[in-house]
Amino acid sequence: MEKVVLIFKDYLRKRGLKFTPEREVVLREVFSLHKHFDAEQLYQNLYKRKKKISRASVYRTLPLLVRAGLITETLRCQGRTSYEHIFGHGHHDHMLCIGCGKVIEFRSEKIEKLQKEICRKYGFKPVEHRLGIKGYCRECQKKIKMKKKLPLDREK
Repeated sequence: MEKVVLIFKDYLRKRGLKFTPEREVVLREVFSLHKHFDAEQLYQNLYKRKKKISRASVYRTLPLLVRAGLITETLRCQGRTSYEHIFGHGHHDHMLCIGCGKVIEFRSEKIEKLQKEICRKYGFKPVEHRLGIKGYCRECQKKIKMKKKLPLDREK
């Protein structure tokens, strides 16, 4: 964790920004989470733990953490952006169930190879990529099928 703090402090210092107590609270909370989160969930976690921090501070700190290379935006769905911390973690992509909100992480060497081939073909130098697939997980697909099989309620 202390290495992450040093990286963030250095990032801020180089841009003439301060490492405030509020930014430290957000940073430490983000790295205590081991799941995907959105800004509102992060704020609610801090609020429940009686951390004195404004919602605005949370929303302003997240883009700084993204630009510092410590977290990344993973998915956008229903008007919300999800994040995860990436420092020390390998690259992976995501599938998001729009029924229950479940996030499935995966890595595919075939996809990675195909992306490299496409970039080479078009003379494109990639800096980053994100693949997010939205759909329905197995459980939600079963629920949808069951609803379709139920007879319609008819008034008598």
